[in-house]
Amino acid sequence: MSAEAAGVAGIVALLVLFLLRVPIAFAMATVGFLGFVTLSGIDPALALLGQEIFESFTSYPLSVIPLFVLMGSFAYASGISERLFSTTHTWVGGLRGGLTMATVLACAGFAAICGSTAATAATMGKIALPEMKKYKYDDTLATGTVASAGTLGILIPPSTVLIVYAILTEESIGKLFIAGIVPGIILSLMFVAVVAILCARNPALGPPGPSTAWSAKLKATKGVADAALLFLLAIGGLMLGWFSPTQAGAIGAGGALLIGLARRKLSWKSFVESGKDGLLISCMVLFIIAGAIVFGRFMAVSQLPFLLADWVGSLPLHRMAVMGVILFIYFVGGFFMDSMAFMVVTLPIFFPIVMKLGFDPIWFGVMMVLIGEMGVITPPVGVNVFVIKGIAPEVPLNQIFKGIFPFLYAIILLAIVVLFVPEVATFLPGLVKY
Repeated sequence: MSAEAAGVAGIVALLVLFLLRVPIAFAMATVGFLGFVTLSGIDPALALLGQEIFESFTSYPLSVIPLFVLMGSFAYASGISERLFSTTHTWVGGLRGGLTMATVLACAGFAAICGSTAATAATMGKIALPEMKKYKYDDTLATGTVASAGTLGILIPPSTVLIVYAILTEESIGKLFIAGIVPGIILSLMFVAVVAILCARNPALGPPGPSTAWSAKLKATKGVADAALLFLLAIGGLMLGWFSPTQAGAIGAGGALLIGLARRKLSWKSFVESGKDGLLISCMVLFIIAGAIVFGRFMAVSQLPFLLADWVGSLPLHRMAVMGVILFIYFVGGFFMDSMAFMVVTLPIFFPIVMKLGFDPIWFGVMMVLIGEMGVITPPVGVNVFVIKGIAPEVPLNQIFKGIFPFLYAIILLAIVVLFVPEVATFLPGLVKY
């Protein structure tokens, strides 16, 4: 069997294992190992398997993942999410759809200290959905907003998906974090605009709550202090070059822990639970990375990605047309597979093509996240939708899916803007010197 044929067979075998519901990390590691055995022999394959897994779990750059995950876990246990929602509710709760706007803004704030979309959706859903039910908000708007706004967790730094992308492509984690800031702010404002438009067309969707005086609004603003402090310390210090990504994660996690202790919100029980949650999420991500690295080495030996890159580069097509096809594949793939997992599987194949065509890898990382955001709210996988369904079991699943579509259009619009105006994502990272 030729190396190229082995590469194709490996991809087919991987898809079969996915259909058989084999865990993604183990499927990639198994196919990568067996493919390496086929092309290089058993001894090099065993050496690769042991070396890659050992290096993955002892790699200093990878320590950034558990630290930022722990930061989000401690932040939730410290009550920061509740204070964020209380502040945004005080400011915009008196408007039509004000509670849903407050949820979007609170999700954006919590996303700045938590890199998980599901965690952001679950955290804010538990806080916001009971309030929206109390004020008789439309279930479709309420659940759709929380599920969609939760996607901000993987765009606004610190983002677990961007960390994984950076590790697999050997790009700067700091620059990728910074690249997500402007698109994240724009998307948050677009979500608020979507709510405003929907409620202007049908005021019954989101009745206004009681108005608050300016003195109350100003007093409530202190509720964002904890989140702002963590973001400025971790991401601000990273942007200014004071800390490495790992140091920023450590400072963020330590800061969240101290805030919880200072506010007497973090009990011994919640401390242990936060640590367990962070450990489970970190282990899942690290296993996926280890499997992806083994699979990526097999793909490199098969030469298939590089042959594809050369072939695509020789096609009489504009490079934007090729990029459109790649993004469409990611868009469709997100319907059936977790966005991060799909990115990890396909990066060894598509990234050489992206580089061959001369695209900015930082920009491509942001595009991956935007496309991934669509995947976490679209059927049939729609992880965020199922998270919200667990919080609001009385709302039919099809109703929640219906609620996400106005926000999906906003994500698509921003993706188109970033596609044709890459400076939206690359301007801030261009100012960073490291």
